Amino acid sequence: MKKVCKKIIAKILEWEARIFIIRHKVKIVAITGSIGKTSIKEAINIILKGKFKTRASQKSYNSNLGIPLSILNLSSAWDSPLGWLANILRGLKEALFSRQKLDWLILEVGADRPKDISDIARWLKTDIVVFTCLPNNPPHLEFFPSLEKLIDEKASLLKSLKKNGLVVLNYDDERVKKLSERTNKEIFYYGLSSEADIKAEYPIIHYEEEGKVRYPSGISFKIVYQGKNIPCRIPDSIGFQHLYIALPAVATGLLAGMNILEITEAMENYQGPPGRMKIISGLKESILIDDTYNSSPVALDNALDTLESIESSGRKIAVLGDMLELGEKTMDAHLDAGRRVGKFCNLLILVGFRAKLMAEGAIEAGLEEGRIRYFEDSLSAGIWLQNELKKGDIALFKASQGIRMEKAVEEVMAEPERAQELLCRQEEEWKKR
Repeated sequence: MKKVCKKIIAKILEWEARIFIIRHKVKIVAITGSIGKTSIKEAINIILKGKFKTRASQKSYNSNLGIPLSILNLSSAWDSPLGWLANILRGLKEALFSRQKLDWLILEVGADRPKDISDIARWLKTDIVVFTCLPNNPPHLEFFPSLEKLIDEKASLLKSLKKNGLVVLNYDDERVKKLSERTNKEIFYYGLSSEADIKAEYPIIHYEEEGKVRYPSGISFKIVYQGKNIPCRIPDSIGFQHLYIALPAVATGLLAGMNILEITEAMENYQGPPGRMKIISGLKESILIDDTYNSSPVALDNALDTLESIESSGRKIAVLGDMLELGEKTMDAHLDAGRRVGKFCNLLILVGFRAKLMAEGAIEAGLEEGRIRYFEDSLSAGIWLQNELKKGDIALFKASQGIRMEKAVEEVMAEPERAQELLCRQEEEWKKR
């Protein structure tokens, strides 16, 4: 009964969203892929609103229910029937009577199950479609017959493009680049390759010193387009994966008609969303890298690359949890992650029964068994770590959403009173789970 009600609500909100789009004649950017959708959506919104009136998906609303909510500027009512009734009434008012000027909608589109995107593409007509990456072991793989079927589902968003629609593809990802064969639309490539239309160069990690502790404070790089350089600095975030966030965002700004100067000025306001490689001050003058929003093999590998590359006067600690929804790839993915982290990490803290496989891989790679700790839940891991952290330590936190690893981060933050501001999933409904 609950599923039936949800479908009915989603369909009503979808029709309200359609009416809204028709009335406002608004242009639409849609972002899909297996990693980075929310961060890219935030970066595109920051850039476009430097010149246009915009509205972007709230948080990670990217489903057949979340997308209409974003278009109508509504929030989830969770399990409240009265809340959903109020949303339907507010949505109708927004669809029929809103006079707010709006130029662009920036929406992320996800695929948890087959037909998720293809159903959305039937009614959501887009002007620009952005693809992030399509790795070997993406999230939600267990719900698809094969990786190829999942890629087909992601690629179905191309069918949403209007007659003069544009496509932004990651040149460095072979599967994404190959999507060019599925469309006759104009394509704009981004990446680190010299063959890309827009590329990034000279990434640098910036450090600051406080007392005798040197800690990372952000990253910078140059974006190169038609011989022009766009300096880009992202404070309080770390990881060269941010290059693949800034590049498609800048590309979208260019395709929307903005010039380099406008984009450069807008990018100065960009900060990554919570739970995506954010630098947070920890207890005892330690540094926390909060990447707790979600996890998958390629995202974890990127995070571990960053942890390994950071200069540190203390230990490197990895607090890792289960990677969910990987299907038959689950065992190999966790063993490989353990082998990767075991090569350089000083202390490995694991949460979740799948994460135990990481311990096997880490020991195989040379990490002493005594440097590995296991906990059944994230809160317990965080409480234990309170006494273990030392001055100068750098700790990376990462796990799939269901592990709720942000609870561990909150236990070891230097300023836990700022959790609402700095951490992901701080809404009351999430707190109850």
